Amino acid sequence: MASAILHLSLGYSSTTRACISEERNHEKVKLLDNIKSIDEKTVISNSQQSKHHKLPPLVSALKASSEQKVASFHFPGHNRGRAAPSSLSNLIGLQPFLHDLPELPELDNLFTPVGPILDAQKQAAELFGATETWFLVGGTTCGIQASIMATCSPGDTLILPRNSHISAFSSMVLSGAIPKYITPEYDSDWDIASGVTPSQLEKAMKELETKGQKPSAVLITSPTYHGICTNLQQISTLCHSQNTPLIVDEAHGAHFAFHNSFPLSALHQGADLAIQSTHKVLSSLTQSSMLHVSGNIINREKICQCLQTLQTTSPSYLLLASLDASRAQISENPKIFDKAVEIATEAKSLIKKIPGIRILDSGVNIGILDSGVNIGIDPLRITVGVWELKISGFEADDILYENYGVVSELVGTRSITFAINLGTRRDDVVRLVSGLKYLSESRIPIPIPIPIPSDVRVFMGMCSGMRLSPREAFFASKKKVSFRESIGEICGELVCPYPPGIPLLIPGEVITEEVLRYLMEVKNNGGFVSGAADSSLSTIVVCS
Repeated sequence: MASAILHLSLGYSSTTRACISEERNHEKVKLLDNIKSIDEKTVISNSQQSKHHKLPPLVSALKASSEQKVASFHFPGHNRGRAAPSSLSNLIGLQPFLHDLPELPELDNLFTPVGPILDAQKQAAELFGATETWFLVGGTTCGIQASIMATCSPGDTLILPRNSHISAFSSMVLSGAIPKYITPEYDSDWDIASGVTPSQLEKAMKELETKGQKPSAVLITSPTYHGICTNLQQISTLCHSQNTPLIVDEAHGAHFAFHNSFPLSALHQGADLAIQSTHKVLSSLTQSSMLHVSGNIINREKICQCLQTLQTTSPSYLLLASLDASRAQISENPKIFDKAVEIATEAKSLIKKIPGIRILDSGVNIGILDSGVNIGIDPLRITVGVWELKISGFEADDILYENYGVVSELVGTRSITFAINLGTRRDDVVRLVSGLKYLSESRIPIPIPIPIPSDVRVFMGMCSGMRLSPREAFFASKKKVSFRESIGEICGELVCPYPPGIPLLIPGEVITEEVLRYLMEVKNNGGFVSGAADSSLSTIVVCS
């Protein structure tokens, strides 16, 4: 399944899964059959190119190169599909192999572009409102690493949320930056961590100032995986008051600039660097992303050097061309998101009527949306809470998948998140709504504990001091010790309890008895721990 959080087996047996009656299945099929299907051609018509339409520059170059009648004495070894493995070519055809070409002169060079790649990147920068844009074939991970390496030297301080993407931690290993963590806002009902508030950032900056320090960069995640957006305008004002660059992990917000109902994009709120996963809500191929820069704080040469260090010297032109094609798809269809927004709105309206199902929305009175941290939620992200049904998000997700064929994007202890995109059909929404109605009506008793929400204030007080930097901890010798013997040792792995989904131990931090007690309480109350090599917590990795 596509769910990003660990999809744990919490004791839900196959016998229990089979409890849906034949009558219920008959009603479900009948409902699906009676719904008027959207013509597949109309759903994706905006992505179709007419025969006489000018192709995007990189797509055009790839097409021309693949159509050459040449004797190929170059890599890759499948030789334009002539030696393609049949097991794969029978599945996807020969076209991908035909267009899987190396850095031929006519296709330009990713690191020193002067032709179609440069043209494609310039057009992308114009569309997204950036000063300059770089295409990434290593995902947003690569962009975050390059951004931190370009702004932080060894020993410099980076302010970042404690629940940042794992690429932020690897970035500190690569750059030698020293973290100043901010524990994000958290809502216990939903078991969802949010962003950081401007006041939290201001406090962190003042704490550094009392030590005669200032951050070399600030990293903020907005939107979060659940689509919750932070007030970046106020945060960028704080950063720029100290001439500190603001880096925004905008992996889930590449579409924000293209519909009035979407939150403002990071660049439009003053971010200096924004990294977007173009493959998430937009339509490029998986693993392809874009890095945008705005303003004049960032040294573009450093960005180029870092990208050349991090990215492969054999980039996939299929990935690069998909970025160019995705850009063209948006620029040529200004109203391309109208249908997706309409479908998402209809879905939420139907889901809100289902008893026992909560929906995370800007209008819902919950802590993470009342604290001043947020400016809204991505309309294309639908997060539903199921705790009132006395089942976990994992169990609800299992039922939706196995009995209704609904595949979610993200599963939590108390909620499930579904992503609407340009290819979502109303038929898909019908299946989702039908499944949620079944959950509500059946309220199947599940013989497992539902994780008890954490008090994030208690959690915040437990995060121990850093003894080694992330880089020092990464390169330190490691050993496994028993859980009880680890007290006083320096943690050598990231340990993240759910709830609240915020790392409690980060490599380089001291393990305390209080921390261990908290981790055991989480497990005893039905939660789980990710990141640790031994998820049972019988042992833990420490720096020796």
